[in-house]
Amino acid sequence: MGDPKGFLKIKRKVSGYRPVEERVNDYSEVEILLSDDERRLQAARCMDCGVPFCHWACPVSNVMPEWQDRLYRGDWAGAWAALEHMNPFPEFTGRVCPALCEASCVLGSNDEPVTIRQNELAIIEKAYELGLVIPRPPRVRNGKKVAVVGAGPAGLSAAYYLNRAGFSVTVYEGAQKLGGYLRYGIPDFKLDKSFIDRRIRIMAAEGVEFKTGARIGSARYGFGAKDADGVEGGKVISAKELESSYDLVLLTIGAREPRDVKLPGRENSGIVQALDFLSLQNRVLSGEVTGLEPITAYGKRVVVIGGGDTGSDCVGTANRQGALAVTQIEVLPKPPEHRPDAEPWPLWPKVLKTSSSHLEGGERLWSVNTKSFTGNNGKLSAIRACRVDWAEKDGRFTMSEVSGSDFDIDADLVLLAMGFTHVVQNGAVADFGLELDERGNIRTTGTFHTSNPKIWAAGDSRNGASLVVRAISDGRAAAEAIIKAL
Repeated sequence: MGDPKGFLKIKRKVSGYRPVEERVNDYSEVEILLSDDERRLQAARCMDCGVPFCHWACPVSNVMPEWQDRLYRGDWAGAWAALEHMNPFPEFTGRVCPALCEASCVLGSNDEPVTIRQNELAIIEKAYELGLVIPRPPRVRNGKKVAVVGAGPAGLSAAYYLNRAGFSVTVYEGAQKLGGYLRYGIPDFKLDKSFIDRRIRIMAAEGVEFKTGARIGSARYGFGAKDADGVEGGKVISAKELESSYDLVLLTIGAREPRDVKLPGRENSGIVQALDFLSLQNRVLSGEVTGLEPITAYGKRVVVIGGGDTGSDCVGTANRQGALAVTQIEVLPKPPEHRPDAEPWPLWPKVLKTSSSHLEGGERLWSVNTKSFTGNNGKLSAIRACRVDWAEKDGRFTMSEVSGSDFDIDADLVLLAMGFTHVVQNGAVADFGLELDERGNIRTTGTFHTSNPKIWAAGDSRNGASLVVRAISDGRAAAEAIIKAL
């Protein structure tokens, strides 16, 4: 414990953001970093409590007190070694994780929690700066070959651990670049894609083989991959060919079937899935696509349906594209600003979350349900919505429409940010003949086995859409199971 009285003397200080008037004009990361001295003081707030609930809450089981202490003492190498021991990609989680750990920080039970996520980011960036993060290929190979299908956080995590254990790992990705949701779903202003490339270069130097534009099976499953009429600059690899070429195939293709709405007027143009909007913007910024008609918010009245992180990302992107107005609506009631009694510490509280994008402009509406879309000559012009009430009965919440509360919101572009239903079931899933669970994801038995004994699955493809940090954790767990099995 660096400073036994640190949590009493030092107040929580967050990194903060670049000025709004500056950041809305570019796609550079909005969050800034504190100085090394300030960061060490923030680490001193960690109490090194006897039962670290932060560790309990973290999906990758980070040992926060250990690296907080080393950070406070200025031992950057030691802090990084303790951090890397449980988390292969702190440069990702340090930027996009919602910090489940901070909600469970013991200090947070009666004070503001330690800035765990930002401390984590400071450690990994300092480790890169000091040249500590270098390729460490395995000394020997075990002769076993594993194919990982999907280069998102779960696939990269599994490949990281399998390769270091001596397996020969090939990662197949249907899109033209690696990273999955990290690259195509998260805006650059939250995660600069150069940090993905930096990690990929290290993994490649360690011996992981990456093949992009390589679609497994007969239909689309990756960002930017086309359907049966062709793949962008890549090739189609049959499921049978892949299965016969490797000792085991691990599917980490995510859960990217978007939730849609079946409402009058849905056929009007201008109603777009959020991930199509976000991924195209990222691909344009990277120079991956040119000459396409963009989905743009420029000069438009934008309505985002969905109040989660993806909806927030749509708000930030629409403002950067020059939207005339942005409105975000959510069918659920407005969350409380403070932890409710029903979700006591150390549980994750459902409280109001105001992101950097929300601070950049736009209106937020809660308890609003969309009823229909209005169009002129097939082009969206407005949405019809109404207010709703929520009531709890026998532990379940039910929604009812408020009579006479209908109203219209002018809209030229509607972005559907309502999450995902399940894994994309055609393509690889169908071609491997895999059974699905009751939610429509890949059914796994035992640990990560599918109904095909040679095909395993990990991450969102078997669990449903979730957090990046949970995908990383599941990829690691799958790798550990494969190491034991083979």
